[in-house]
Amino acid sequence: MRPTLADYRHVASGKVRDIYEIDDATLLLVTSDRISAYDFILETPIPDKGRILTAASFFWFDVLGVPNHLDGGPTDERIPADLVGRSMVVKKLPMVQVECVARGYLTGSGLVDYNATGAVCGVELPAGLGEADKLPEPIFTPATKAAVGDHDENVSFEQVAQTVGADLAAALRDATLDIYGRGSDLAAERGIILADTKFEFGQAPDGSLVLADEVLTPDSSRYWDAATYAPGEVQPSFDKQIVRNWLTGPDSGWDRKGEEQPPALPADVVERTRARYIEAYERISQLSFADWPDAQHG
Repeated sequence: MRPTLADYRHVASGKVRDIYEIDDATLLLVTSDRISAYDFILETPIPDKGRILTAASFFWFDVLGVPNHLDGGPTDERIPADLVGRSMVVKKLPMVQVECVARGYLTGSGLVDYNATGAVCGVELPAGLGEADKLPEPIFTPATKAAVGDHDENVSFEQVAQTVGADLAAALRDATLDIYGRGSDLAAERGIILADTKFEFGQAPDGSLVLADEVLTPDSSRYWDAATYAPGEVQPSFDKQIVRNWLTGPDSGWDRKGEEQPPALPADVVERTRARYIEAYERISQLSFADWPDAQHG
């Protein structure tokens, strides 16, 4: 008989995930359908989002071929029945407190940094680059891990080295760029551009790095359709861009300048966002989301 969530001790909650302790060695990582935007957790969930992100992470953990934190499969008997499909049983690891970001294209906060300084996180780049331009080579642009509701802050490699030590900083950089390269190559084979992504790492008892948390999901990565890629303009992403666009558009009536909670999302925005997440998973994995286990059919 499967356990219930009440059998486990709640450890922490983030914007999307809830963590529970199974025993001294393992944790239950539960991915909810919550969605965040502009540092707010929205009141309207996206149905199946947690399952999609979990399916994507399992796919990538399987194909990347690097040490990861998984301690069981998607239907592991330690997962409560009502959480099958959106949960991972993972090893308990000391986490490195650095957001490890790789960028292959210039956009978002990286473009803001570049326009102000000619560099991103201290990495000098050629002059004349613009929105969505491909970089000469992928770069490591780390950030500090922020509390829920706060922004991660971009930092330089040197700042990371001062915080965690030069050897670990170099290992983080090398692992981040290696995994980004593997993910980017596979995505490209499926007609998808992996513009940027972020990873989190834990450490094994011998100090070696272990890929943890989610990996290469539409929440942690910026994916673009290679068929419609057009540098010089903001690219449509396989993520929550539909939600962001509605919130900042005229129909929402929301003023981002204040502290007011964003309004509830309309049904069509919810459904289009769900469909976009599923499209990303299915195009990259070449698997059908309909076959992914859930609480009813695990």
